[in-house]
Amino acid sequence: MKPKRLRNPVAALAIASATATVAALLTAVSGATPASSSTLRTAAAPACADGTTVQTDTGAVCGLETGGVRSWLGVPYGAAPVGNLRWASPRRRPAWTSTLSATEKGPNCPQSNALGAGSTNEDCLNVNVRAPSDAGAKKLPVMVEFHGGGFLLGSPADGSHLARAGHVVQVGVNYRLGIFGFLAHGALGAHSGNWAIQDQQEALRWVQRNIAAFGGDPKNVTIYGASAGGASVCANTVSPGSKGLFQKGIAQSGEYNSLRGGTVNTSWQPGDCKSDLPTEKQAQRAGDRFAAALGCGEGDAAACLRKVPVQTLLDKAGDGLGPDNGTIAPIADGRTLPMSPAQAFAKGKVNDVTLMHGVDRDETQLENAGTPADYRRLVRQQYGPHADAVFELYPLERFPNPSAFIAYRTIVADSNSVCPALLNDRRLAKHLTLYAYQTDNADAPPASWLDKTKPNGSFHVGENQFLAPGPVPPDPNQQALGDQITTQWTGFARTGSPSVPGAPYWPRFTRRDPSVMALAPAGDSQLTTEIAKQHHCGFWDALTPFNH
Repeated sequence: MKPKRLRNPVAALAIASATATVAALLTAVSGATPASSSTLRTAAAPACADGTTVQTDTGAVCGLETGGVRSWLGVPYGAAPVGNLRWASPRRRPAWTSTLSATEKGPNCPQSNALGAGSTNEDCLNVNVRAPSDAGAKKLPVMVEFHGGGFLLGSPADGSHLARAGHVVQVGVNYRLGIFGFLAHGALGAHSGNWAIQDQQEALRWVQRNIAAFGGDPKNVTIYGASAGGASVCANTVSPGSKGLFQKGIAQSGEYNSLRGGTVNTSWQPGDCKSDLPTEKQAQRAGDRFAAALGCGEGDAAACLRKVPVQTLLDKAGDGLGPDNGTIAPIADGRTLPMSPAQAFAKGKVNDVTLMHGVDRDETQLENAGTPADYRRLVRQQYGPHADAVFELYPLERFPNPSAFIAYRTIVADSNSVCPALLNDRRLAKHLTLYAYQTDNADAPPASWLDKTKPNGSFHVGENQFLAPGPVPPDPNQQALGDQITTQWTGFARTGSPSVPGAPYWPRFTRRDPSVMALAPAGDSQLTTEIAKQHHCGFWDALTPFNH
């Protein structure tokens, strides 16, 4: 899969640094903490609030009520994927008899502790459900979050703001990550891998069976997520196993991988909405190497792998960029994902859903350029035979200081995110109702993982700070954008259109009217059709997978 491994300071820091670029903001706003010892609540869990007991199809749960929101945390939706269920399709959770106290978060799925969310607990298939206290009798729209983190890290954000301000039932899903979520190997059966996507589908089946008891409408479900969460929305849009499980989706920053994929990907394995994903055979070859590196290359490889301790598997898989690290991101396995999402978009092999889809104007997931020498080196590394053309399109002397930083930031955003997202807009709009956006919010408070001395522009997953706000209120300009985004996201979940009171008119994206909503602070959002010209998309589209 990886003919050549190119390491740079981003990848050299592996999970602690490179992965933080995509996931630190996500987990920062969610307040991720190390996992508890068990999905089922302990005696030390906070007491349940009166009137919060809900009967699910596997047993009763009770939760909390605070700040106008009722919460049920760590509710199991699947059996613990341990033993023979490690690297197997998810199963329904066995029923329990006494009321489960769902008053504290369940375990995060196994991952490194790079973001303070570390876990080695595989019993992690759980959801957090939040609903407004004043829900009333009418069933509310349901918003299901698939969190980001490069499919390697992270946990669901706190959905209280959306539940309270948007009057929706919000569900955050923990799903298997990294090597536990995506390992493919012939011994694990035909079409192995993509266990994480199957977990997401099992969570959606749980929603279909149970969300009405929490006040939600199972016939009005919107899935959403940022970064790997956005890629998850793309995956579920094309997966046959997701058909009928949701009606709408919001894919945020789901185009983020290196344009040229596995040959030069220095932050993540290819797995985003535009990527040419590894085939089943390629993924199984990677799985063979992974198993052999763990001493499981002979005999019953599946049984051997299922006995390897969690931490050993995490350590061996690492950042997924080495030749023996296995698959830690989506693959085109022929069943869960019959083909790469972008290819399915181009062919019209999509489920009947309505989508919002967009990226941030300046987002990057690669090493920054600090000097002109860095700029030249990184452009040649990333774009190879196309580097001279890139230099001609983005001459360093046309950028203000720090010119190397801004020029390379612009190139990476255009090639990896902005233009591929617009191309996917055009593909999708032929087959389903689509609303396209680009976030142009260069003055957002910088995320913790950014170099605050640099002009980071409108950075990756910048909308998340408004969907799960922190304790410090933003300035009035940012607050206006935050209120607008909350209104548009929840309004879309409610009605299927982001053109709702409190937000500007936003038409669907079509061939005749390819308008993109440019989200800006202070009520200055506006429609534009100029993105392709401004970002050299004619050049980048020719290099994007499945566009030949």
